[in-house]
Amino acid sequence: MSGFFSKESIIAGPGFNRWRVPPASMGIHLCIGSVYAWSIYNPALTKVVGVAASSADDWSLGEVVWIFTVSILALGLAAAFAGKWLEEVGPRTVGIVAASCWGGGYLVGSLGILTHQLWLVYLGYGVIGGAGLGLGYVSPVSTLIRWFPDRRGMATGMAIMGFGGGAMLATPLKEYFLTKFYRAPDYLGPVADMELVTEAGRRFVEIGGEMKEVVVVGAGEVANMIVPGDAGVYLLGTGSVGAAGTFLVMGLIYFAVMIVAALSYRLPAKDWKPEGWTPPSAEAAAKKMMTHENVHIDQALKTPQFWQLWIVLCFNVTAGIGVIGVAKTMVVEIFGTTLPNIVDGAFAAAYVLMISVFNMIGRLLWAGSSDYIGRKNTYWIFFVGGILLYLSVPYTAHQVSVNPAVFWLVLFYAATMIIFTFYGGGFATIPAYLADIFGTHHVGGIHGRLLTAWSAAGIFGPLAITTLRQYSLSDAIHEMAAKISPEKFAETFGAGIGQLDLLIEKKTVTLAKLLEIAPPGTIDPTPGLYNSTMYLMAFLLFLALISNALMKPVHSSHHMEGERQT
Repeated sequence: MSGFFSKESIIAGPGFNRWRVPPASMGIHLCIGSVYAWSIYNPALTKVVGVAASSADDWSLGEVVWIFTVSILALGLAAAFAGKWLEEVGPRTVGIVAASCWGGGYLVGSLGILTHQLWLVYLGYGVIGGAGLGLGYVSPVSTLIRWFPDRRGMATGMAIMGFGGGAMLATPLKEYFLTKFYRAPDYLGPVADMELVTEAGRRFVEIGGEMKEVVVVGAGEVANMIVPGDAGVYLLGTGSVGAAGTFLVMGLIYFAVMIVAALSYRLPAKDWKPEGWTPPSAEAAAKKMMTHENVHIDQALKTPQFWQLWIVLCFNVTAGIGVIGVAKTMVVEIFGTTLPNIVDGAFAAAYVLMISVFNMIGRLLWAGSSDYIGRKNTYWIFFVGGILLYLSVPYTAHQVSVNPAVFWLVLFYAATMIIFTFYGGGFATIPAYLADIFGTHHVGGIHGRLLTAWSAAGIFGPLAITTLRQYSLSDAIHEMAAKISPEKFAETFGAGIGQLDLLIEKKTVTLAKLLEIAPPGTIDPTPGLYNSTMYLMAFLLFLALISNALMKPVHSSHHMEGERQT
C-alpha cells in the first residue's frame, strides 16, 4: 500500500497526455468549492428549532457564519502544512486525506445539527472539513504548474477554476435536498385567533391546559421561510428544516467523487518539458517580472515579496469572502422589502449560484490574461476596479430605498458579479505570481504557506460584515421602535418597550415586525445595513493596491545555488 500511495508510483510514462490531469484537479476543487455556497445553509441553520422562524433557542446568523469562518481558518492552516508535505508524498496521498476530511466533516456536522450541538458543527464542517479544504486546495496547483510551464496562468486558472465553480453545482443540490428533507411545523392559526402570552421575551400559547412555546411569522417574514407558508403562529419543536439530512447526503457524495479524482493524479518525470517548448529568454521574463531562479520555501518567508503578496491576497479575499458568507441573506435584506415580487428565496439562491459562475469565470479569464499582461498589471485591475465597485453598493442601496426600481437591482447585480470575477481571479493568479517571483521548485509549499492569508481573511471578512451589520441592525431597530407608540408596541408583542433589548435577544422583535406597525411613510432602513461594510472593503483594497504597486524581483541573495530553472 505504501507503494500505491507513494509519489513515485504516479510518475507518468513517456507519451502521457498532460490534458488528462486537469479533470482530476477540477473534480476535487468542484467538491471543496461548495464551501462558497455556505450561505444557502444560513436560513435553515438559524431556524433548526423554530423551523418556520428563528426561536429564542436557535443559533444566530453570527454564530452560523462563524462555522464558515472556522472552515476557512482551518483551510489556510492545513494548506500551510500540506504545501511542504505535498512535495514529499505527492498529490494522490494528499487528495485521499482531503476526501476523508471533507466528506467526514460533513457527517460530523450532520450529527451536530441533528442533536443541536453547535460545537459539533464547528468541529465537523469547520475544523475537520476545513482541513480537507486546505489539503484538497493545494494538491493540484503545483502539479499543474509542472505540467504546463508554458502557460502558468492558464494552468493555475484550470486548477482553481473548479473551486470557484463548486458552488454553482452545490447550490441547486443543497436547495433540492433541503426542500426534500424539510417537514413543515404545526400551524396553529393566525395571530388574531391566538391568545399569545409573553414570558421572558418568549411567546407561548395554551394548548390542552399546557403552555407551549411558539414562533410568530409576520406577513413580511413569510418570504424568508424555508418553504413559504402562512403568516401566523407555529408550534415549536415540530417539523424539520432538512439541514441534517442534507449534510449527510452531501458528505457521502463529496467523499466518493474526491476519492476517484485523487486516484487519477499523475506527475511529470524530472526535467520533462512540453514538446516544442523552450523557456522564455531572460529579457522576456524580466519584462513580466518572471525569474529563472528558485527560492527555497523557508527562504521565501524572509523576503519582503512574500509578505507583500500575503497582504495582496489577504485583503483581496477579505473584501469578497465576507460577502460570500452572507450572500443569500444580504441580497434579500437589501432588495427583499423594496422589490418583494422579484427578490425572494429562489432569487437569492440563484444569486448565490451566479456568484459561483462569475467566480469561476474570473479564475480562468484573469489567470489566462495574466500570461499576456503580467501578474502585477492584473492585480492593478482588481484593486482599482474593486474599489469603485464596492463604493457603488451603498449608493445603490440608498437609491432603491427611495425609488424601488429594478434598475438599481440590475446595477447591484452587475457590480457584485464583476467583483467576484476579481475575487476568483485573485486566487487563480496568485500561484503563477508566486512562480514568477520565487521559481517553480518550491511553489507548492510557498503557495500553501501564503494561504494563511486566506485564513486571516476568513476570520476578518465574515467578522467585519456580521459585526457591522449587527450594529446597523441594532441601531435601526431602536430608531424604529422609538417611532411606535408604547400602546401599539405592547399590544403587538405582549410586553412594554422597556423590554426591547430582551425581546430582540429572544428574536420576538424583529425589524420586519416593527415595520408592519410603523407609522405610514416610514422608510425601511434594511437596504442600508451593509453600507459600512462596503466602505471598509474598499479601503482594504486600497491598502492591497499599494502593496502590489511596491512589488519588485527577489534579491539574488535569496536564490538557491545550482537550482536554476531550465
